[in-house]
Amino acid sequence: MKVSALFALCLVPASTTLVVGKVQPRGTSFRVQDSNQFPFDLEGNAGETNGIDLEATTSWAPATWVHPGVFVSKPQLDFVKAQLTISAEPWTSAFQAMKSHSLASLSRYPTPFTYVECGSTSQNPGNGCHEEREDAIAAYSHALLYYFTNDTTYAEKSRSYMNAWANTIIDHTYSNAPLQTGWSAASWARSGELLRFAYAGWPSSEITKFKTMLKNVYLPKVLYGDDRTGNWDLGRSCFVGLTPFYVMNEASIGISVFLEDKTSYDTAMNIFKGRVPAYIYITSDGGQPKAAPGSPQDHSDNWDDLTSFWYGQTTFNTNGIAQETCRDFIHTGYGLASISHVMETSWIQGTNLYTTELGTRLRHGLGFHSGYQLGATEPSWLCPDTSLTRNMEAITEVGFNAFYWRQGILMSNTQILTLQNRPAGTNLLFVAWETLTHAQNNATALAPTA
Repeated sequence: MKVSALFALCLVPASTTLVVGKVQPRGTSFRVQDSNQFPFDLEGNAGETNGIDLEATTSWAPATWVHPGVFVSKPQLDFVKAQLTISAEPWTSAFQAMKSHSLASLSRYPTPFTYVECGSTSQNPGNGCHEEREDAIAAYSHALLYYFTNDTTYAEKSRSYMNAWANTIIDHTYSNAPLQTGWSAASWARSGELLRFAYAGWPSSEITKFKTMLKNVYLPKVLYGDDRTGNWDLGRSCFVGLTPFYVMNEASIGISVFLEDKTSYDTAMNIFKGRVPAYIYITSDGGQPKAAPGSPQDHSDNWDDLTSFWYGQTTFNTNGIAQETCRDFIHTGYGLASISHVMETSWIQGTNLYTTELGTRLRHGLGFHSGYQLGATEPSWLCPDTSLTRNMEAITEVGFNAFYWRQGILMSNTQILTLQNRPAGTNLLFVAWETLTHAQNNATALAPTA
């Protein structure tokens, strides 16, 4: 079976010189990350739980919601604002990149659709697909611009995008509808959460209309995920991997925070904790990867079914291989991005998943794929039916910040790739401006792990 590698983990060749001291957080005690040898033993032990029993925990919603609390928090935003005040880098360059982007133009206007019709690859048909995704990112961009400048012109622009869609959209249709819904909703939830708690000029009646849109149009399509692929559910992105699940899951959790819907939040988080182990392999899983609870793979003893789902990967001996590694790195990156985004929101809401086994899988995934993205030689056992497609986008900033700047875990490969990609822009799907919001940002960090 010929497949391309989307969520592959990357390694740096043994000859590569790593320079980590230049961005070392002052006063932080570091643990060893990866050895720069192949295969790596990437940062941390797989059994860390920080007191969280993943198996037993089914109630995840906080007793008191934190707002703004989808992907970015007030302390994080205030940290960035302070850096911009003194023209510090990399935040100033990242801010200028966002401000000069066409999505942040004040002369750009929303283009809402009643029915967003997205077939395969958002074509045949492709009515309203890129318009919706980009309008949602535009709303988020203007909400950030307002927060950092106090210019209400940007707040009103963000408001106009959200109002336009809340007053128009009825449904998403055709085969790519779940993924499209997840992509757009992930950005809508961030936009609405930030503007509602930063700008008093958004009337309650309009906020209610926006809530109704998220609750009735978006949440039903994304909440329970999709068993087709990993990045769809975690972000709801594609038919052949878990990536779509992750963006859908990310969208569900963001919407749940905005709505303060504890039932939906718990549902989405319980799905998340079962799907991440099925997306990123670690050696403690044994000779084959785990299957997501309730998925087709969970009910099959057929090895061919499992390896087909993993795009022909048959050898499982190294931490960090992902379900879509042998598909291509771009889709794998989408999955890793949404996993990071969910963990970031969970951390803001009071549950630090970065220090659990789920976090261990994420940092192995980031390190493994970052190394290969940087050019590590592909071993013969990895993706035997195809060559790696090393096209991962700039998706490492959030995870790198959490592990390196908060927890003091050295991540040499991920660090090199993160710095190379700065300032991270937007992929026009659901990832946007993450150098600006998360670079070296430990504003509400937990104490470093010894």
